[in-house]
Amino acid sequence: MPDIVYVVDDNASFRKAIQLTLDKTGYRVVTCASAEQLLDQRPDENAVGCILLDVRMPGLSGPELQSRLTELGWTMPIVFLTGYTDISITVKAIKAGADNFLIKPVSEDQLLRAIKVAIARHEKERALRGELEALRARLAILTPRQRQVFEVIVRGKTNKHAARELGCTERTIKEHRRVIMEKMQVQSVAELVRIAERLEVLGPEPTPRDD
Repeated sequence: MPDIVYVVDDNASFRKAIQLTLDKTGYRVVTCASAEQLLDQRPDENAVGCILLDVRMPGLSGPELQSRLTELGWTMPIVFLTGYTDISITVKAIKAGADNFLIKPVSEDQLLRAIKVAIARHEKERALRGELEALRARLAILTPRQRQVFEVIVRGKTNKHAARELGCTERTIKEHRRVIMEKMQVQSVAELVRIAERLEVLGPEPTPRDD
């Protein structure tokens, strides 16, 4: 399915011109005359794409829509298009996560380049989120005891230390370790450590008690 571009601008002739440009380059184009219209129809988060967003519009402004989309958890990149140069708005939008900020009139090459970069970033972020979701799903199928062993292993403890810490035999730790690596679909402890770091599942190591 072609990548999608949402064009949100209250200027009908501008929307039409952008649509003609993007249609001939193979993008799916959805035009909206207001921020509210985009919110009503909801961007397709399952699609790869970006949002071309005007800054000043009746009703919700572009930056206000950006904030609303962030609150709703929508991650599609935003490329702002505006006919007004306002450094403070530009800086605020970029800090809030906007992918680019273009001043009208914008050349076709500049526009297409900005869209290409934004969509490439969206595609990469979606792939990373998919990987993280898969890793979380694997971690979730560990039993509570396996989760304990997992956390001890990725802290760099030997089987002997793990057995002592968890009150079991080294043989039991070895078997848990084998099952954990099978469930997590890895071949080495180094891979388990990388997964723990990516999922940020480890807090500070417990301080031993002085008994």
